[in-house]
Amino acid sequence: MPKINRPRRGSLAYSPRKRAKSHIPRYQSWADSEGEPTLQGIAGYKVGMTHVIMVDDHKFSPTEGKDIRVPVTIVEIPPMKVAALRAYTHDSYGDHALTEVWAEALDGDLSRRITLPKEHDRAGTIEKITTGIREGSIHDLMVVTHTLHERITGVPKKVPDLMEIRIGGKDLQKRLDFGLSLLGTEIQPSAFISEGMYVDVTAITKGKGTQGPIKRWGVKLRKRKHAVGRARHIGNLGPWHPHHVRWQVPQLGQMGYQQRTEFNKRLLKVGARGEEITPAGGFLHYGLVRNPYLVIKGSIPGPVKRLVRVRPAVRLGEHKTRVPVVEFVSTESKQG
Repeated sequence: MPKINRPRRGSLAYSPRKRAKSHIPRYQSWADSEGEPTLQGIAGYKVGMTHVIMVDDHKFSPTEGKDIRVPVTIVEIPPMKVAALRAYTHDSYGDHALTEVWAEALDGDLSRRITLPKEHDRAGTIEKITTGIREGSIHDLMVVTHTLHERITGVPKKVPDLMEIRIGGKDLQKRLDFGLSLLGTEIQPSAFISEGMYVDVTAITKGKGTQGPIKRWGVKLRKRKHAVGRARHIGNLGPWHPHHVRWQVPQLGQMGYQQRTEFNKRLLKVGARGEEITPAGGFLHYGLVRNPYLVIKGSIPGPVKRLVRVRPAVRLGEHKTRVPVVEFVSTESKQG
């Protein structure tokens, strides 16, 4: 008889599959930056998908130099405001926030998200960070930014989304001066991103609630001969020893609403006027794009209106930045 090979269905790559604590994704790592100080991230809201016609610039591609049709995702990027500068120390247990410098004037809506500081020794805090940089105890610098949600009509939010963005650069003192210059100002996406570069896109995926092992893990349906009644459950819970149910056993539970990062997504277009790419009647379940936007090749995680974070690619590999030639962006109605 031929050897029967039935490999395990489904993937254990993302376990445990728990619900995300927040709809705002978090980054644990950032790309190395040796140049002048710059921000290493931006945030926006997923609008929807369309398609573009562009010249295929991949070397040795069968369609190199020809027009191709490419599916793209639109992300609306409103201006973000810098509320604070935060300094981090590092020990054997990881990074720890040491102190932070707050902007002099903060938006009133920010109090819906956090408790704003009433008294703040700005000069003393800056001196503490400067001393830490001189002594070598400061490991990293971040800016605390929040979205200006009132600028977007497609996302009905009353509470701004608050997140940290790393200040890239080699010299910590220059990074400190750069961060202090940004306090209380609005930052634009065009300050650090450009067309053709590769980025990592992170978002919380679409939540699907509690699902069974067939849909959640992709295991095989039991055959009629091996199941009485319902066949949409697993045959057993694993071996007798170890005497407990192992985490590798596929069971029902939460599916979706988990943080996922897609690496090396190419930016095909960075625009400032949303009406350039808004289809007739607006995007489905979103509406009109009124702010700067990104056109990202392919799909990205999460549903429409979900917060999306973008950072420079950390696993760039052999990808080379090439300025794409986008000849046409579809603005046909998506109403069907």
